[in-house]
Amino acid sequence: MKKPLSPRKIINSEGKMHYNESSQAWSTLNLKKELFEEFPDLKEKRSKFSYQLIYCRDMKELEVMIKKINQNENNIPVLMWLFKE
Repeated sequence: MKKPLSPRKIINSEGKMHYNESSQAWSTLNLKKELFEEFPDLKEKRSKFSYQLIYCRDMKELEVMIKKINQNENNIPVLMWLFKE
């Protein structure tokens, strides 16, 4: 069973995505120090972590998703915006 990581405080961090030549994929997300300070479990090299990414197509879909999230108070999602620079 997946156990969600929960922060103690609000985290507001920006980072970059990089193209990984060896795997020929956009597979590298650089996470900032603030995230590791709040989630020290992420530093454990032998631990395995997974993620679930949901991108709603419009605001109506997002509202439905938020209603579902509100029903399960244990799981707080991470908000992430994607920008083209």
